[in-house]
Amino acid sequence: MEHRENDVDRYYNDTLPPPPYVVPKTNSKSIVSLVLGILSVTIPYVGILIGIVAIIFASLAFKEIRVRMEQGKGLAIAGLVCGIIGTAMYVLLIAFVLLFTFAVTSFDISSTY
Repeated sequence: MEHRENDVDRYYNDTLPPPPYVVPKTNSKSIVSLVLGILSVTIPYVGILIGIVAIIFASLAFKEIRVRMEQGKGLAIAGLVCGIIGTAMYVLLIAFVLLFTFAVTSFDISSTY
């Protein structure tokens, strides 16, 4: 049986162990954009304003995620989509109400027979 003196050295290395894996944090603006996007769809009348704020927060979150290498891109996308849907929904609702109001007021009720 051959004895090798460097047998232990083969398994032991003097270099430092790799640093532990650190999970990147989730961007807080992406969470805010998701919450505001959902609220813009569910809260009547002020949903248009909340939707605009959700869109702004989502665009800020995209920029920060790219620069800081954070997580939360999916949350920001969902917040952006919900904010756009909520804003568009209330813009269409306001447009239909204004159109209906204009149509009713322009209709001449008193007829000259």
